[in-house]
Amino acid sequence: MADDIILHHFDASPFSEKIRVIFGLKKVTWKSVLISRIMPRPDLMPLTGGYRRTPVMQIGADIFCDTQIIIAELERRFPNPTLLPDRNEGLPWLVGLWSDRVFFQNTVNLVFGKLGDSVPEEFIADRAKLRGAPFDVAAMRAALPHWRDQFRSHCDRIDAQLTGRSWLLGDFSLADVNAYMNVWYARTNLADESERLLAEFPALVAWEKRIKILGHGNRTEMSKQDALKIGTEAKPRSTVAADPHDPAGLMPGDRVTVTPDDYGKVGVAGMIVSLSAQHIAIRRNDPLAGDIVVHFPRTGFAVTKG
Repeated sequence: MADDIILHHFDASPFSEKIRVIFGLKKVTWKSVLISRIMPRPDLMPLTGGYRRTPVMQIGADIFCDTQIIIAELERRFPNPTLLPDRNEGLPWLVGLWSDRVFFQNTVNLVFGKLGDSVPEEFIADRAKLRGAPFDVAAMRAALPHWRDQFRSHCDRIDAQLTGRSWLLGDFSLADVNAYMNVWYARTNLADESERLLAEFPALVAWEKRIKILGHGNRTEMSKQDALKIGTEAKPRSTVAADPHDPAGLMPGDRVTVTPDDYGKVGVAGMIVSLSAQHIAIRRNDPLAGDIVVHFPRTGFAVTKG
């Protein structure tokens, strides 16, 4: 049980869909722990130390926060088929910065602007707290023509790249997973609207269908309580590793706080176990979960000492 791949997610989460598609590609057997779309999440917070974005991957007492570090760990554990073919070890990740920030924020505004008054007040309040700024559905609705234009512009780029090829970089890669996320999100929430917006992009629509065929791997359900029990009873397996080139001179044993630098700015404090240009892992002790190592990417996260 301590070696089980556990994904804490909810089915409507676009970032979780990225990971589920990778499970499908790599034919991963995994445990699904369904969490609430909004806070509180009392059985998850002891594992993450307060990190509140979705999804979170758990392997025993090692907790992986943010899709970047989840994907890196899955690629390490399940290298075939690879997400980084033909020496494309940089560009697919950079596509994620576009899909996760610029394209995603556009798609969020399109989806919630269209849903309008049907969005529950408790969801609006939760997302305002997550963002640290108002989640203004009325403003999103007023700007719908702009969000449609922007969504179309992004899709036009995807379609152009796909013309004459099956996948964005030739072979299937992480770039396809990243670009697909927002198309899936629009389709899932705005069936009629997305049908109209995507009708002019035949290469994109065909590509979208090919990705859906991959499925989501071998999924079975697990309770939140059982996942927490596994984390409590397991021991972290992360090994100590220094980064001699760290610009701030951070070392294993240093106490730090790791915080997203865009939204959901909840810091997680602990002692560095390992770090590199692309990751940092910190050990923390929770009164309920015990010793836990929480893993983060470096891109998009601020690390402060002390």
